[in-house]
Amino acid sequence: MSVNDLFSASLKPINLGLDMFAADLKTQGVEPVLMDWTPPGGGDPEVIAALSRLEDPAVAEKIDAANQVALERILGSQPFLEGFGQAIDAVPGMTKTTILHSGPPIGFPRMSGPMKGAVTGALVFEGLAKDLDEAFELASSGEITFSPCHEHQSVGSMAGVTSASMWVHKVTNRTYGNTAYTNLSEQLSKILRFGANDQSVIDRLNWMRDVFGPVLAGAMELNTDGLDLRLMLSQALHMGDEAHNRNVAGTTLLIQALAPYILETDFTTKEKREVFDFVASSDYFSGPTWMVAAKASMDAANGIENSTVVTTMARNGVDFGIRVSGTGGQWFTGPAQEVIGPMFAGYTRDDSGLDMGDSAITETFGIGGFAMAAAPAIVALVGGTVEEAMGYSRTMNDITTGNNPNITIPALDFMGVPSGIDVRKVMETGILPIINTAIAHKEPGIGMIGAGITHPPVEAFQKALLSLSERISA
Repeated sequence: MSVNDLFSASLKPINLGLDMFAADLKTQGVEPVLMDWTPPGGGDPEVIAALSRLEDPAVAEKIDAANQVALERILGSQPFLEGFGQAIDAVPGMTKTTILHSGPPIGFPRMSGPMKGAVTGALVFEGLAKDLDEAFELASSGEITFSPCHEHQSVGSMAGVTSASMWVHKVTNRTYGNTAYTNLSEQLSKILRFGANDQSVIDRLNWMRDVFGPVLAGAMELNTDGLDLRLMLSQALHMGDEAHNRNVAGTTLLIQALAPYILETDFTTKEKREVFDFVASSDYFSGPTWMVAAKASMDAANGIENSTVVTTMARNGVDFGIRVSGTGGQWFTGPAQEVIGPMFAGYTRDDSGLDMGDSAITETFGIGGFAMAAAPAIVALVGGTVEEAMGYSRTMNDITTGNNPNITIPALDFMGVPSGIDVRKVMETGILPIINTAIAHKEPGIGMIGAGITHPPVEAFQKALLSLSERISA
């Protein structure tokens, strides 16, 4: 075709800029090709300069080598459920006046409504306050120590509140020797971790302390081999779970493994029946188990010099924080985001609290939102389409270091789940990690009102990238 022929041919312009440019072309009878593209670093000059420093061949080589070590530690981790214990006896740094919470550090005055509801409920449960009003005064007094779960080898669903008397999983990474903890599932809806705190919630916590935890602990005392959670998690994904918000298969597998030992304990038939009935009341029983398995795996990748792999994503309903292997325990934060998805009858988006919980450790590890292609039925809970769910899992490959061959997605030709989020890739592509999660009411005392999809704030990754660019040199 000659140059002159171009002026008489039908053109297909490619639009890389604002959508308004494409709209203008359409008004002139031209159908442009829309490209979903954003400039690296969001166009921020400081971030672009930091990316350029990290792309220096000598620097990039050091980072890639470090990231490969981080990925190998994630993939090589073998988390085993070893038992259950009370937080006061098991969790490092726990005291009778300590309350662990989800997300990065936050004081009581800044906490979201549901987290304040969970804190005050926990103080009543612990007998540190006689009612919620007294608990609010105590929480505001400075006499209670508040600290992130993640800074105590722990994770916590939604509000994340863990107090001394609560029972926790004890999961050991047998490859690297580190241990992680998380409290037990209260199941779903009107529960403490969503900010509900009336007497029914306290009564349930009392039963969990007096019956549920001891029965599970007694069962695991009889199982001297422990439970291989990586193998069980892999099976759950092959059976239709994504192991964050859909846990039908995982709960079945977990209680199946525990049941023979529960039956062998010395507890009464009534107590054993109560445990089985409670587990049967919701599929979420295994949800915390996969969280703590992911935590034990990701902690093994912490502290690798020059690594840009994200080892923590956590939120508290006010701030969203990430931690990166190469920067140790430093938090990089941005504002917690809205969660978009179906609401329970009677509620609207105006009722929603912002994104909350340590459960994004599942996505950090490579399951949850990253594995939605394994669980197409999840869209009934969090919204969207099956095609979108499949796309999420594929797209996360663009921002991760590799794939986990131990945990695969059958619908994507047994592709390993995307693992090892790379801060550089997030900022280069503009693709933010996908997270599926529950929605708590913004006010304390109400509970879960829906579920949906969200993303971390880009500010957290920008801050991490700038810090990494200052730390890493040729």
